[in-house]
Order: sequence, then C-alpha cells, then structure tokens
Amino acid sequence: MNLFEPGYLKLYKSGELKRRVDALNEMLASCRVCPRMCGVNRFETKNGICRIGHLPSVVSICDHHGEEPALSGSNGSGTVFFGGCNLRCVYCQNHEISQEASYFSAFEMETGRLAEKIVDLQNIYKVHNINFVSPSHCVPQMAEAILKAVPLGLEIPIVYNSNGYDSVEVLKLLEGIIDIYLPDLKYANDQTARQYSGGDNYRETARAAIKEMYRQVGNLQTDKKGIARHGLIVRHLILPNDLSDTRENLAWIANELSPQVTVSLMAQYYPANRAMEFPLISRTINYSEYLSALNALEELDMTAGFIQQMDAPEYYQPHFRENGHPFE
Repeated sequence: MNLFEPGYLKLYKSGELKRRVDALNEMLASCRVCPRMCGVNRFETKNGICRIGHLPSVVSICDHHGEEPALSGSNGSGTVFFGGCNLRCVYCQNHEISQEASYFSAFEMETGRLAEKIVDLQNIYKVHNINFVSPSHCVPQMAEAILKAVPLGLEIPIVYNSNGYDSVEVLKLLEGIIDIYLPDLKYANDQTARQYSGGDNYRETARAAIKEMYRQVGNLQTDKKGIARHGLIVRHLILPNDLSDTRENLAWIANELSPQVTVSLMAQYYPANRAMEFPLISRTINYSEYLSALNALEELDMTAGFIQQMDAPEYYQPHFRENGHPFE
C-alpha cells in the first residue's frame, strides 16, 4: 500500500476534483484567482495584471535537477514554468517569461495537452513530482490539467511553487489537490514589497497564504530515500542590505507556524532584470549578510531545511530564450 498516495486521486474518484475545477474556472469570468482581484473576464481578454487569458502560457516543461534535494532527488522534478506573474519583481531571474508578454504569449497551451506532457514527465523521465512554477494566476488551468491527467495515469505528488502572493480563498479549493507547497516568503515590509515587487499588502497576504498552506499539509514528509511526498517548504531569498527582512521572516515562521518547518534559505540573488536601476539591490549578497541569515536560523533553532552556498548566483541563471533545457 502506498502510504503517500496523492490526495488528488481520492478527490478524482469521488468527483470532488471535478467540482473544485468547475469552481475555480468560474473565477476566471470576473477574475479573483489571485490577490490582485482584477475582475477582468479572462475568457475574453488578457488585460489583467498577469496578461494571461483562459489558456495558460506554458513556456517550459522539463526535468529540473536544480531544485531542493528533496524535490529533485536523482531523477529530477517535473517542472512546468507558467508564463506571466501577479508580481513585478524588478530583480526577477525569470523576467523573460514572467513579465514580457510579447514573449510568453506565444506559448499558450490547451490543458489537455498540458496533461499529456506532465504524464510524459512521469512516465518517460521518471520525475519524482510535478512542479508547477508561478501558478498563482493559473490555478484553474493547473487544476484542470491535473483533472485531465489522472485518467492518463498521473500518480505522483503535485508541487505548488509560488511567490507566496496567493489567495486564501483559492488555496482552500486546492486542499487535497496539492501535496507539497513551496512558497516564497520575500518581505516583511509592505513598502519594500511595493517598491521592488509591485505588490500591495504583501506581508499580510503572503503570511495568510502560507498559514493556510501549512494548515493543509503540515511539516515536510519524505520517503526512505529522502524524497518529498507531502508538506510545506518555505523559500526565503536573502537580498542585499537585508531588504528581505530575513531574521523577521524566519522568526515569523518559527513562532507562528513551527521551528520544525522546512526552510530553504537561498543565496542565489544576482541583479537580474532591472535591478541595476536600484542601488540597494545592484549587487549580490556579501558574506556578512549571508552569515547573519545563518545565525538567525541557528538562534531560532530552525534545523529542518536547505541552505544554498554563497556561490549559488554563478550557476542559478536560467536561459529561457535559448532552445533546449533552460538549466543546462
């Protein structure tokens, strides 16, 4: 018996998965899929913040070996990169596919085709999970693809890999569908979030979303090989000049969720996109900033998780405009 059978299989058998997908699709008519609450009819227009209509933009599908070890394992994470985003991070390392609509609009895909492709990742590449990257604005399409993939044989965990700027209302409809939540916790200061990511009320919104994720899945569970099967991993990217409020964010996780929450502390920041226009983020982090983040983890007794090395910016630079695998 598989003790880690993905929850979406049970929901599919009961018919609940179809009901959830229908409820999510209804949100597209006057869009309230993400906290932006644009209200546009995405069946007719792409004029919302994300610039995505009713069809998802799927820029890349690949076996990704550069995620956290519990996700990538030996066979990789089956990663689906959605085009568009509900934030506008001036330092976004994936800005070509998240902010440049003239580029990502060429990659629209029917959900049935997406379902086929993720099952291929499972069956051909033997990936450990299906990892939806930047799904916050494409939750209905993501869920519909999962629904269509189950009768094709999908049976591995689903990873929801988001920027943390998620709607609690929508997340509640994902309960039992998502096995592993992988959100960012970027800032603890709304003014900083607004300046560098263009998001209003980020602090409260992201914290409420991550609380809901934790309520649903709890702490990370892995199999005997250390591969993630269920639970929460919170990513935190260290920014120069502590614009990421690292200690405060880690303290919130420890105090409001649990010190046992798995944290992925990321040192891969480099000044991508428009970052050179902003002096405080126009460089990589220094050793003092890195050490301060490590000390915060130790002082808060947060021992579960992953820590990137200082040289991470040298090899975490995707290239989506080139043919082939974006990380090779």
